[in-house]
Amino acid sequence: MLSQDIETIPPVIFGTSGLGNIYEALPFERKLAIVEQCIKHSPGIPVFDSAGKYGAGLSLEVLGQCLEELNVDPCQVIINNKLGWYQTELTTPEPTFEKGIWIDMKNDAVQKISYQGIIDCFEQGNELLGKYNSDMVSVHDPDEYLAAAKDEMDAKKRYQDIMDAYRALGDLKRQGRAKSIGIGSKDWTVIKRIAQDIQLDWVMIANSLTAHSHPKDLIDFIGKLKDKGVTVINSAVFNGGFLIGSNFYNYVEVNAETERGRELLAWREQFYALCEEFAITPAEACFNFGFNIKGVSSVALSTTKPEKVKGNIEMATKQIPQTFWDAMREKGLIQI
Repeated sequence: MLSQDIETIPPVIFGTSGLGNIYEALPFERKLAIVEQCIKHSPGIPVFDSAGKYGAGLSLEVLGQCLEELNVDPCQVIINNKLGWYQTELTTPEPTFEKGIWIDMKNDAVQKISYQGIIDCFEQGNELLGKYNSDMVSVHDPDEYLAAAKDEMDAKKRYQDIMDAYRALGDLKRQGRAKSIGIGSKDWTVIKRIAQDIQLDWVMIANSLTAHSHPKDLIDFIGKLKDKGVTVINSAVFNGGFLIGSNFYNYVEVNAETERGRELLAWREQFYALCEEFAITPAEACFNFGFNIKGVSSVALSTTKPEKVKGNIEMATKQIPQTFWDAMREKGLIQI
């Protein structure tokens, strides 16, 4: 079971990729304003979701700086650090991972998924956070790590690396250095596989459970997690921004010349028309859908605009009429 403070996780937790300069380099004053709004409006202890991969550690460093400048008591904030990427010196024009995504970087990062690698990432993460510590810990994107396997033998070795990494997390929890162990993954079937071998406190499902994509098997799995007392956080409920206007679906640009692209755009067009008819925003509809699946405790949201934080939090209490979902179902836009 989770420690008491994690059990009372608020309905909205705050993603921090923007603090790490994803797609654009924000001035520090704007980053500080974002964190300040999160602290001000969070119902209960605010939870920030970060990772060594976000800006090669920049997100963690800036988060710690902002919290300290705002004089936030370390006991009054919860930080989730997804582990597996270790900050290194930048020796190339841009970072060697996820090229073109992280802007104005001063560091690079290397992947370290192993027992000692995770310990190193955990300790470095806390150093970057300054006077703050990461209470929630996990292995970052184990699905991507497994997908990079060259062959079956390499796949087995990589899965063992992940098991060793979770052994390290288990030791950190037993030592009282971390409070809860989880997993974040875009491929929910990898979460299911690891959950069979590791006792998890929480899971973060990314890109998989949205108004556009919601497999029945995944919904059934979430129900089983709830029965086991595992907290479920739904992340990327906008499919990487596409459902609220971006041209990137799960971070891949949509090509209107392809059949898949035309299908996605047609779905969104009908979705937007219904939202307008019922006087709700696409973001409100997406949040409501992703939050009200049985077993989901919280939704992770990110923004690079401080003025949007309060509205993001208020989406947790926004009432969407059942007639809207009935209309979505009638048009074949949702399957549940």
